[in-house]
Amino acid sequence: MWLMLESLGITEEEDLKWAGAKGQFKKTCAALQLNSYPTCPDPDRAMGLAAHTDSTLLTILYQNNISGLQVHRKGTGWVTVAPVPGGLVINVGDLLHILSNGLYPSVLHRVLVNRVKQRLSVAYLCGPPPNVEICPHENLVGPNQPRLYKSVTWNEYLGMKAKHFNKALSTVRVCGGMNEEMD
Repeated sequence: MWLMLESLGITEEEDLKWAGAKGQFKKTCAALQLNSYPTCPDPDRAMGLAAHTDSTLLTILYQNNISGLQVHRKGTGWVTVAPVPGGLVINVGDLLHILSNGLYPSVLHRVLVNRVKQRLSVAYLCGPPPNVEICPHENLVGPNQPRLYKSVTWNEYLGMKAKHFNKALSTVRVCGGMNEEMD
């Protein structure tokens, strides 16, 4: 997490109180999600996991060596993420999208089922404490880059996500900007 924050000019010395002492993120909330996608004789008529973005800061995904994960790339469409043995996939979630003021856009992704092999994955979902307000970091807002999102807690955002699903990010948007197509 700090590598991504530091790439935005946010350092451990800065005041992200929810990150904890020395930026160890000990107070963050996390969940582990185990996914099983059984074989399907007619994968074109079944959905593994519908297209969505994660509400998290980051999602760390381990997938077995069976492909199925796809990300949506503007101008290209759906692209399969080939599994790398022993590798991890890191997805930017909506809360990091907000914190980065849109510089790190959340990743629209889905999962397809396989005709002959069962697909397994393990997702580690990482977010801030539920009642901490997340907003664009002050270092990423200025005269040349307006604040694109209003403050929201993870609890509030999960409620918006339940009500608006993939339109939730646009409900906290305050003005147009560089990654408007992502919302």
